[in-house]
Amino acid sequence: MKISYQQAFRALILLTFSAMILKMHSTGDITKFINPKYVGLSQSASVIFLFLFFIQITRIWRVKDISHEHCSHEDNNCGHDHGNSAFNVKKFISYMIIIFPLLTGFFLPPKVLDSSIAAKKGGMAVLSSQKSSQKDTNNTPANDTNDDNTQSDTSINDNTQSDASIDDNLVNPNITESQKEISKEEFTQLIQMLETMPIIEMNDFVFNAYYEEISKDVSKFKGRNIELKGFVYKEDGFEENQLVISRFLITHCVADASIIGFLSEFNEASSIEQDTWIEAKGVLDVTNYNGMELPYIKITEWKTINALKEPYLYPINVKIL
Repeated sequence: MKISYQQAFRALILLTFSAMILKMHSTGDITKFINPKYVGLSQSASVIFLFLFFIQITRIWRVKDISHEHCSHEDNNCGHDHGNSAFNVKKFISYMIIIFPLLTGFFLPPKVLDSSIAAKKGGMAVLSSQKSSQKDTNNTPANDTNDDNTQSDTSINDNTQSDASIDDNLVNPNITESQKEISKEEFTQLIQMLETMPIIEMNDFVFNAYYEEISKDVSKFKGRNIELKGFVYKEDGFEENQLVISRFLITHCVADASIIGFLSEFNEASSIEQDTWIEAKGVLDVTNYNGMELPYIKITEWKTINALKEPYLYPINVKIL
């Protein structure tokens, strides 16, 4: 019997990938990289890596001088590598490419996206384009959903118990920690609540849905009280009393993260550093930025807070029936 150290090293790599994914799940860091709805797939990947590790173990020990049907394990004359050829620069580079994410995964803590990333992604230009996109689609997806659920909407108005149920089960600040899906009818109810609630509470679960709805028709929500949390983003061209209370929205993974948030005004804005997390209350209004009408908040109360344990926002999962 002969030990193949290259095959053993490959087995170690597979085991390490499995351990790294399990580590991210145990620490909760996995949601800093992917949307929670993909957590199950990530766990499956860890199991697959572990399964491949056990298969790879069987290749570590081999009978010396055993020959393949078409070629020898001791040379590369057949034109392909069985994993036992001499170690060279090409293999070294290949292994380093594979090992690099393992090193960063174990030894570098996950970095939360901040204002520097927001600036690279476009900042206010992105927020303005989002508003333009919402304006262009104002009469399509949202209205289609409402039309599909006309009968359900009628029953909602006649059933206060249903409204209470939605309020208790859906509008929950910690609901993003679970992989909850809601039906189209429940989503419609959620949007209806936005139009009637005395104070718009932008908790993590509803933030993106409410943000999109407000952006569709800013004037409709003018004068409404609003509460939200986010990090401070500023850019050149802002007045001293202006900043954006921002969040990053992740659809699939951090690679597709996009910034959303509200331009805000208050006297102390100039004294707040970028990336500071704040909790604010204020009144919604309409402003014009680069020729585009945008929602903005006249802040009445605010305070600095610690960065949220779950800093990212995720779209609501709506079941397709």
